Amino acid sequence: MASVIIHRDEDTPLVAADNESLLQFQPPKSHTRDVHVLSIAFLLIFLAYGAAQNLQSTLNTEEDLGTTSLGILYLSFTFFSVFASLVVRILGSKNALIIGTSGYWLYVAANLKPNWYTLVPASLYLGFCASIIWVGQGTYLTSTARSHATDNNLHEGAVIGDFNGEFWAVYALHQFIGNLITFALLSDGQEGSTNGTTLLFVVFLFVMTFGAILMCFLHKRSGNSKAGYKDSEADAGESTSLKSLFRSLTSALSDVKMLLIIPLIAYSGLQQAFVWAEFTKYIVTPAIGVSGVGIAMAAYGAFDGICSLAAGRLTSGLKSITSIVSVGAFAQAVVLILLLLDFSISSGFLSTLYILFLAALLGIGDGVLMTQLNALLGMLFKQDTEGAFAQLKIWQSATIAIVFFLAPHISFQSVVVTMLVFLCLSFCSFLWLALKVGRGSSPSTSE
Repeated sequence: MASVIIHRDEDTPLVAADNESLLQFQPPKSHTRDVHVLSIAFLLIFLAYGAAQNLQSTLNTEEDLGTTSLGILYLSFTFFSVFASLVVRILGSKNALIIGTSGYWLYVAANLKPNWYTLVPASLYLGFCASIIWVGQGTYLTSTARSHATDNNLHEGAVIGDFNGEFWAVYALHQFIGNLITFALLSDGQEGSTNGTTLLFVVFLFVMTFGAILMCFLHKRSGNSKAGYKDSEADAGESTSLKSLFRSLTSALSDVKMLLIIPLIAYSGLQQAFVWAEFTKYIVTPAIGVSGVGIAMAAYGAFDGICSLAAGRLTSGLKSITSIVSVGAFAQAVVLILLLLDFSISSGFLSTLYILFLAALLGIGDGVLMTQLNALLGMLFKQDTEGAFAQLKIWQSATIAIVFFLAPHISFQSVVVTMLVFLCLSFCSFLWLALKVGRGSSPSTSE
């Protein structure tokens, strides 16, 4: 402690010393505490929203209201993601997280009386809220990891991977818990009607309210600045300008690293929409019935969470990310090849196990992609964290919207073939990135 004080007296101005002393006054475990709070808050919010999303094609079938509202939602999500980095810079990541929860709350509330005048406006507003909450999440989690690594003299890449692993592991449980709640409360409900759903959505609204309250207990954090408050204040005017926004977007799309990551980002959105819109409809339901959808999605969520935690713990830099992504891509490829070959098991019990096996592999692939893409963006784009995570959501939401609008008009086999080709191309692009960046990697992006 004495050596630190002497170093400040000799080399550091008084104002900087004051700022640094303020930072040192934070509780030693405040960084990990914020990760716990953020993870649990997202779990509470998305176990409600995820279950509501899964029910849209079953409950709101009149004139395809449910699926159409989801398509509108993700188109809105894509559009607002273009401006999300600017909004997050103006609001700050914590405020963006808090405001973002309101859209999810309103969307679930609209399901209490679903029609074109409630769900469509709620979907449009949720698109805006989703864009800022996810950019805010990526920015906040990365900033927290960097602060924790600096304060505790730890390897930055390993901390980013560890924090992302915990967040995505807890977040992935929303599918497991949300589907169990849905199954318990709607076990006597009627398919294709809203009978019995009122209690479910009221319970979900209470759960989401607790999640929104938890967001308020997060510490405020700066986005891009590693140096402290001084850098953040100096760049405030530039960061909140439209000129800065368009410069950020153009620089991202002219950055070779981002261009090589975008195909894998787009595939990550494609595979999520495939699970929601195609896998449950064409694979799970014909094999084990509508009641089996909840079980399959619970298995998907459980393995997603386990894999996210394991992948995060194993992440330390670009080499480890490359190895982990390879495992996830292989798991996804196995599922797609089995579906393309139309492989199935006729026996009742073995058929159920086979469907759960496919769901587990899809969960493993999703857990890998979500943790590793977020960790990779946090490591490679330190100067424009908000912009990098905005690109993540732009391309993910765009591919999800495309699936919701186009999938009903093309065959299931065509969707599977498209996904397999896209997986191969995006994985090759990622390997090219790994080779290109690996030659000149910094300590925080290498093992």
